[in-house]
Amino acid sequence: MLTRRQLLACAATPVLGAKLNPKVNGVKLGVQSYSFRDRSLDEAIKAMQALGIGCCEAWNGHIEPLKAPREELRKWRETVSMEPFREARKKFDDAGIELLGYTYPLREDFSDKEIERGFEMARALGVKFLTASSNVSNAKRIDVFAAKAKIPVGMHNHSRIAPNEFARPEDFEQAMAGMSKYINVNLDIGHFVASGFDPVAFTRKHHGRIVSIHLKDRRKDQGANVPFGEGDTPIKDVLQLLRKEKWAIPAVIEYEYKGADSVAEVKKCFDYCKAALA
Repeated sequence: MLTRRQLLACAATPVLGAKLNPKVNGVKLGVQSYSFRDRSLDEAIKAMQALGIGCCEAWNGHIEPLKAPREELRKWRETVSMEPFREARKKFDDAGIELLGYTYPLREDFSDKEIERGFEMARALGVKFLTASSNVSNAKRIDVFAAKAKIPVGMHNHSRIAPNEFARPEDFEQAMAGMSKYINVNLDIGHFVASGFDPVAFTRKHHGRIVSIHLKDRRKDQGANVPFGEGDTPIKDVLQLLRKEKWAIPAVIEYEYKGADSVAEVKKCFDYCKAALA
């Protein structure tokens, strides 16, 4: 729950239903709700309102019972009604926050039904895309359901370079090769730099296949997550590239470094990004 001090430090909370501006100097700049994983969805939305953040990519942990055993979670995904997802969408609409996408894992151990239901969840949420921590070899199976639903999936990268994991440019390229237009990229620029790659060059080359960019700052050579501006990730360069080229790729803050309070830290990240786009 936000304290009085936090609220005073943030931008004034808008009137219920008033639409927040999702853009900063032409760039859609939002937040991954995972950044507020220490609080409920309702509290996360209040924090976004207080900070003046106008768009969001929703984390599945704010809707799913992630602490359930794997088979119970599988059953939940395969059978749950779409009402919790429609309710979540209404909460964002009432708060005036544009809901961009939904994060849903789509790993190799997912049943076909779990994959299919992910797209049903996306449709109930009314989002434009899914983002997924997945496996390279699973792209072909996912593509069948994505093309049927006509909902793009952005494959999410991590920094660990290993067979069948997304980390290198060629991992994304292999997954997209021979697939429909619905298999795309969710580029985490912090992880990309930690793995030794250049997110600016990759964005220039593959901007037409990037559904969203996750903003975090990390150091090279598998270095730690650090406050924005203290690492090696060219956050400013990526944001300015999006602005200059007018590419409609949303950039969302994913707060992962250790800080005192998620609201205060996301505010620092948001202020850094706004200054980068000034």
